[in-house]
Amino acid sequence: MSRLPLAEAEALPAFLKEMHDGAGAQDWSTRHVARAFAAHPDLLERYLSFYYPFHSNDGVDGALEPRLKELVRLRIATLNGCKTCKAARLDPDHVTEDEAARGVDTVAEGGSFSPREKAAVRLAELMAENHHAFDDDTMRELRAQFSDREILELMMMAGQYIGFGRMLAALQLETVSCPI
Repeated sequence: MSRLPLAEAEALPAFLKEMHDGAGAQDWSTRHVARAFAAHPDLLERYLSFYYPFHSNDGVDGALEPRLKELVRLRIATLNGCKTCKAARLDPDHVTEDEAARGVDTVAEGGSFSPREKAAVRLAELMAENHHAFDDDTMRELRAQFSDREILELMMMAGQYIGFGRMLAALQLETVSCPI
């Protein structure tokens, strides 16, 4: 059960009502999020107005390919233990269901991932598990694969994936199997 009160769906502001009603029949977590954010709807709407365009490069000058960002998001979802994030498929055109379901968690083992993708996922793991271990060697490895602009975007996206997923878990909004 959510650690915040969940507003009744009928009382939600338009943005949250659309989000709630547009969620799939089994997507309880999206409905939970919409209802919990009734206490501060502008916060979620403005956050998502940054998140989605930069995740997909939709109308923004993103430095990184959406596939790379989706692989990072999915790896962080596993590390965070966020069921909502792990179940979501935000870029099905560029990340196969097999990669999304299990492949991204085995990037270190090789497979069909590019050196850039492997480096991005390693950075995501480092940021999610031990960001204090980020050192000059880590930066050299990143700069071998990415421009400074790309590194900034990669770290910014990874940081917000980590934070949002952990917030969902802490507030118990990411439970996907218990209807309210």
